[in-house]
Amino acid sequence: MNLYTTPFTTPLLTSLLALTLSIICPSASAELVVIVSAKRAPVALNRGQVSDIFLAQTERFPNGDSVTPLDLSIDSPLREQFYDKVSAKSPALLRAYWTKMVFTGRGLPPREMATSVAMRRQVAANPSLIGYIDSAALDDSVQIVLVVSK
Repeated sequence: MNLYTTPFTTPLLTSLLALTLSIICPSASAELVVIVSAKRAPVALNRGQVSDIFLAQTERFPNGDSVTPLDLSIDSPLREQFYDKVSAKSPALLRAYWTKMVFTGRGLPPREMATSVAMRRQVAANPSLIGYIDSAALDDSVQIVLVVSK
């Protein structure tokens, strides 16, 4: 049996694990997680796959389903942390990257959400969306596909 298809990957268990970690280890509450809707079949992605999705290098999940990334607002510290850890891009490098992608017609940057809660709500409502939030904003409407270490 594949680890990703066991009952232990339920969104409720993921939320309980995040809550437990936040109680045991307070610094864990600010952990950054990449999420998709709980309506999707369980999926796990590596950093490279997540980076490719958020940098418009692919428009598909590994199973072939379409995917649309959502970003937090440009002034969000979580956004800077996300791109630094997942794509090794600073805000300046990211601006240059998107300027080139837009100019050459190869892609547009993801649509922005104001907060982790707004991101979670949007992602929960649409199985083709992917986003990232502070683990403190988790609930059972989404599932974690990647935990981004600090």
